[in-house]
Amino acid sequence: GGQPRNVQPFSDEDASIETMSHCSGFSDPASFTEDGPEVDEEATQEDLEYKLKGFIDLTLDKSAKTRQAALESLKSAFSSKILYEFIMERRMTLTDSIERCIKKGKSDEQCAAAGLACLLCVQMGSGIESEEIFKTLGPVLKKIVCDGTASIQARQACATCLGICCFIVTDDITELYSTMECLENIFTKAYQRDRDTNGVSSTHNTVLHVSALLAWTLLLTICPMNEVKKKIEMHLHKLPSLLSCDDLNMRITAGETLALLFELARETDADFFYEDMDLLTEKLRALATDGNKHRAKVDKRKQRSVFRDVLRAVEERDFPTEMVKFGPERMYIDCWVKKQTYETFKEILGSGMQYHLQSNDFLRNVFELGPPVMLDAATLKTMKISRFERHLYNSAAFKARTKARSKCRDKRADVGEFF
Repeated sequence: GGQPRNVQPFSDEDASIETMSHCSGFSDPASFTEDGPEVDEEATQEDLEYKLKGFIDLTLDKSAKTRQAALESLKSAFSSKILYEFIMERRMTLTDSIERCIKKGKSDEQCAAAGLACLLCVQMGSGIESEEIFKTLGPVLKKIVCDGTASIQARQACATCLGICCFIVTDDITELYSTMECLENIFTKAYQRDRDTNGVSSTHNTVLHVSALLAWTLLLTICPMNEVKKKIEMHLHKLPSLLSCDDLNMRITAGETLALLFELARETDADFFYEDMDLLTEKLRALATDGNKHRAKVDKRKQRSVFRDVLRAVEERDFPTEMVKFGPERMYIDCWVKKQTYETFKEILGSGMQYHLQSNDFLRNVFELGPPVMLDAATLKTMKISRFERHLYNSAAFKARTKARSKCRDKRADVGEFF
């Protein structure tokens, strides 16, 4: 008897525990593709979709911890599987949940929601549905990016999300320019570093400036050539000032952006001439051979490696070609534009990048890979290495690596500078 009450299915703690128990299956994307006995794929898919529906419902939970755990679980699933049909039916619900979490959540929840928005657009690809998602989320993301009272981490995540979503969905050139202007307003503040007498604001906001610059550079790669020329004229003389920044990531981002700008400039004009070339190459050479003792060895190695490539790009118009393997296919990264695009999507997809390169139509179009390669089950089985063989291979590689390192560490060995 008595009056009926609105009873929550779980308390905050119970919901968190329940969510985390579901999350464990998604914590490692490899768990979707582990070796094991053959299972009913249809039943597995139904089980996965049932769990995902539960996570979508939990994004509306009263507990912030539960909402964040649900967002993270959805991110893991979206980066590890192609779920186009499932998402298509629930895209508006997902969009509303993401919008609510970005608007009302705290820093960690906003970051998780922005990451999920990126993956949502990657799953949907370029089309009307993605445009509708971006029309809803775009203004919200811009507001957070420009909000000085929001946390730096949330602004950073929203800047990245804004760039990626705009890259995927925007056919409207005015929206592209508007988004780039929003990002420019953020990272150009780093140019004022030398004129800033106390230097407080520049160091505090560096991570935000880095993310905004990376997102802006990604969008520059899809701009019309006349707009590219304008942006190069506007930024090419200012970007070298960021090479003196105390933050390693800012120095590297500025260097790689310069290499990309030079590449685009020479595509538009084969006789492109940069007035301060001697001064710039001198700076780049100093960074490529930096031996300052106050910097960590790992940082110095990373910086030298990057700036050797940047120097070659600026001086010799050269790019060190890289090969990416995924399944039976190979992709060659042979220019800075392709490298920037690949690194951006790899950052958000993580270990799911190879799977998406094989199966995601949108990414395959971006990298000009053609339609997905269809292989029958028998062919896949012959190509797949067993867990035991993989273990033997890893053990052998580990022993060889240990021996090589032991020789290098032997004080009696006469070894020179490696980097």
